[in-house]
Amino acid sequence: MDIPVCIFEGEQYKLLYPLVYMHPIYDLRCGIRTIKEKIFDYFKSEKYFLHSRQNLSELVKRDNPNIPINEIDTDICLFINGKILPNESLIETIEESDHDTLFVKGEYIIAARVSGLNLNKFRNSLSSIFKFSDFEGLIKKEVSVDVINYPWDLIKYNGQEISKDFLRLKKKSDNINGKIYEGVIIVNKDNVIIEEGAEIKPGVVLDAEEGPIYIGKNAKIMPNATIIGPAYIGNNTSIKIGAKIYENTSIGEYCKIGGEVEGSVVHSYSNKQHDGFLGHSYIMQWVNLGADTNNSDLKNNYGSVKVYINDKLIDSGSMFVGLFMGDHSKSSINTMFNTGSVIGVSCNIFGEGFPPKYVPSFCWGGKDTFTTYDIEKAIDVAKRVMKRRYKDFTEIEENLFRTTFLITQDERRKRGLPQ
Repeated sequence: MDIPVCIFEGEQYKLLYPLVYMHPIYDLRCGIRTIKEKIFDYFKSEKYFLHSRQNLSELVKRDNPNIPINEIDTDICLFINGKILPNESLIETIEESDHDTLFVKGEYIIAARVSGLNLNKFRNSLSSIFKFSDFEGLIKKEVSVDVINYPWDLIKYNGQEISKDFLRLKKKSDNINGKIYEGVIIVNKDNVIIEEGAEIKPGVVLDAEEGPIYIGKNAKIMPNATIIGPAYIGNNTSIKIGAKIYENTSIGEYCKIGGEVEGSVVHSYSNKQHDGFLGHSYIMQWVNLGADTNNSDLKNNYGSVKVYINDKLIDSGSMFVGLFMGDHSKSSINTMFNTGSVIGVSCNIFGEGFPPKYVPSFCWGGKDTFTTYDIEKAIDVAKRVMKRRYKDFTEIEENLFRTTFLITQDERRKRGLPQ
């Protein structure tokens, strides 16, 4: 791609709450890499830009120090929606278009090639969220690409994205590095990548017969754990003794994972250290699931699971849907979550029985009662949690906590919780 690329956030970002309260959409992981990393890989360019919501702009600037945020200083630009999972077909279609063109999939904006006066109009919109009307006047072209519209789409496409990412990351030389102890069983070695510094302890089974397995740098797979591909284990992550990691699972960086995990994504810096089942779920950063926390991912009547998204009940169209949990939330020991449960940012869930299927951000409680989690206490806990991983809770994090608390105020007010 020989023109500058800007990854943008569109007006339907709220459909991915609570996962994106504290992150731009394109920083969500699906497969081995984040959406942003995939787009940068597929759309090679000498210059990139990022567009984000205003409340996230300082965070995005800090995390992407060499990339302009919410500004464009070129005469032509290819805008890419941060919700898409790019493929070769999309690249070919875009490269064949010489004129200002809007690429769509039904009602969804996928990309837009914009220049001249049209680009000048976009510069005035960079401080807000892009809408379909912003692209009026461009030639429309239909394209075929997978789009992340709802949280369960990240689970739906995770297995295929692990396989796609694996092929693009696989080297021609030896892919088995790190320290492999005697007694490790690797099924289909050609379908396995083990990075330098990783330790695979005795009794571990890596079964890549049905899909690839990627184990990152300095990861530790403890004795008698089993991993079935497609699967990704991130840098510096520990898989505990006897853990069972089933297919279509991605575990990000600096996690500690035990028990049974199937078809799920744990983003990074989150823990599920002990026994318990996590299935068809998406867990954000700095989450801790207490010992024997379990979630249901299948209804007893095998029906389609409905999920509360942005305070509305949406039919997922899927039989397997588990738990979606926002950043910095926690569950106590023996916590149970029903199918299609949504837990917001900075929640503390405890007590017997099933909590509600929808818990607003900054809530404290369980089955029978909830109260608002005091923002000062929430910030204090977050500071302590991050310090344990040698990460600073900066002014940027604090501002984001306070802004998110205000953004989610209506969720709690509707349920009669104190403000």
